[in-house]
Order: sequence, then structure tokens, then C-alpha cells
Amino acid sequence: MKVFSLFTSLALLGGAVVSARTGIIQTRDSIDNSSALPEDLNGSNFTYPWPVKLYKFTSQLQELEMAFMDVAPEVTPNGKTVALFHGKNFCGPTWESTIRVLTSLGYRVIATDQIGFCKSTKPERYQFSLQQFATNTNGLLNTLGIESATIMGHSVGGMLATRYGLMFPDQVDNLILVDPVGLEDYTALGVPYLPIDTNYVTEAASTYASIQGYENTTYYVGQWKEEYDVWVNMLVNIYHGSKAETYALNQAQIVDMVLTQPVSFEFGLLQPRTLLIVGDKDRTAIGAQWSPPEVAAKLGHFDVLGPQVAAQIPNGTLVSFPALGHAPQISSPDEFHAAVLDWLST
Repeated sequence: MKVFSLFTSLALLGGAVVSARTGIIQTRDSIDNSSALPEDLNGSNFTYPWPVKLYKFTSQLQELEMAFMDVAPEVTPNGKTVALFHGKNFCGPTWESTIRVLTSLGYRVIATDQIGFCKSTKPERYQFSLQQFATNTNGLLNTLGIESATIMGHSVGGMLATRYGLMFPDQVDNLILVDPVGLEDYTALGVPYLPIDTNYVTEAASTYASIQGYENTTYYVGQWKEEYDVWVNMLVNIYHGSKAETYALNQAQIVDMVLTQPVSFEFGLLQPRTLLIVGDKDRTAIGAQWSPPEVAAKLGHFDVLGPQVAAQIPNGTLVSFPALGHAPQISSPDEFHAAVLDWLST
């Protein structure tokens, strides 16, 4: 029988240290700024609005690449950074309008693609967890020399931002949660568990019609605009790209992560100043589509969940948009950005 010590494990990682600040094993991370990255990067050939960079690091004994955009201020820098976390059916570029607004005001913006998404590595074996995603992203920001930032997350990214704020409160200037999933514990409310294999079949069958239909109803409450097509095609490109099979598996694992790792009972522990933004017509609820009708009917009422959760956050503020759904930063960017900037300037 082989016994692996901590030092043996570190040797397998190619050299690592334990952070005195966090107690987390940190490997020799690096940033790839190459302008010659392949057009098809980790299964996506979608063109990003700013140059893509790669954060190369070791996680769970394998070398991974996290794609991200590091967008400099367009005016005199204000010394502040905003890190943007995308949702399940999104990638870094879906924050494009938000990035342009923030950089026009002097902010540096980091927009990531999490592992398993978009232009980042799609591992065949990986334990997906909010804690792991938060640790990965914190490693990126530390490697970039960013000691603290405003963290803004949307949908699943909002759930991740919550976990990030719980894990690294001293490195969060402000926390902004945009229609986050996980405001309620879905399984506790009756959503039946489905194995990853079952969800994989659904993910692998994704088409333009299935993605557009879901987004039209949930994200844009039936108010579809032609300009939204680009974000649907961005996903279709990956579902049918060179990493299609692994991508579908990773997305099934993400669904499992959301269902089995609730944050709804921890909002009262958040220390950062927090803005919760919801579209009152949002009805997003993971697992509602396969739940019994009586269970599905009580899930995803953001008009009710928004006030309930905001009241739990010690330093929380709620902004709600009565006529909007799950993606206010896309469907009503002027209204959305006005609310964010007003709160940030307070």
C-alpha cells in the first residue's frame, strides 16, 4: 500500500505552497496573454469583444485553463475593480454592455468563464462545487494582483458570488447579486433528485429551439428581440462544438451542484455590503421542469423571494424591476445600470 504525504501530493502538483492567509494550497499559477490563442478554444469559437486571456492553474490534480477578459478603464482609472460572474446559460461576453458602462467610469473589469463553461477547460472528471469555483476565481484575482473587488454575479453566478462573499469577505468591496438562483432550497421544497446521467441526456439534446424557447419565457417574459439571438447561438456553438459531449456532462454536473449545495440558509452570514437585484416576473427555479405541478407552482417567485432574502442580509439592499424577468442587464440595460451605479455611488 502506498502512503502519500502532504509533501508527496505537493510534488505531484509541480510545486505548491499553503497560503498563510487562506490555508489553501496554491500552485504555481500563470496568466497566458498570448494573442495567438486558437479560434476554437476549449470547444468555443465564439468571438469575444475583448482579447481572451487564460489563467492556467492546477486543481484536483489536473491542469486547467480559465478563460477571462481583463478590460482596462477607458478613462482615468478610479482604482477599483469589478469581477463579473456569469450564469449557467451565459458566458463572459453576455456582460458586454455592463463592461462598457463600468470601464467608461474608470473601473477595471474582470469577466470570467468558469471551468466547464464557454472557453474554459471542460474536464472529464471534476468535482464541481461553489467552493471550488470561488477558490479558482480567488486564485485568478490574486494572481492578477487584485487584493479586493466588487463581485457581481448573475443567475448561477449570483449563487457563486454569494459563496465567494461568504468565503472571502475581506476581499469583497461590494457584492451585487443579479437574479441569483438559490434564493430558496429547491430540494427542500420538493424538487425530486435526478441523476447526472439523466440530466446529461437533456443537456446533450439542447438545440436553438429549446434554448430560445426557455430564454424567451424566463429571461425576457415573452418580449423577444432579434438581438438576443447572438446569446442563443453562442450556446448552440458549444453544445454542438468540438467539446460537445464533455460540455453537456459539465452542464449536468452544474445542475447537480445547484441542487445539492444550497446557500439559502446562509444569507444572514454575509458580511459585505450587498445589493440584490431581481426582476419580479422572473420564475427561474432549477428542477421545476421535472417537478410535480404542485411543487413547481410554488418555486421561483422572485417578487416574493427578493424581499424575503434582502431582509436576511445584514447590510442588504433590494432593487426590483416589476416588468422584467431573469436577465435585466440584457433586457433593460439602461434601467439596470442606473440602479447599480446609484448604489455603488452611495
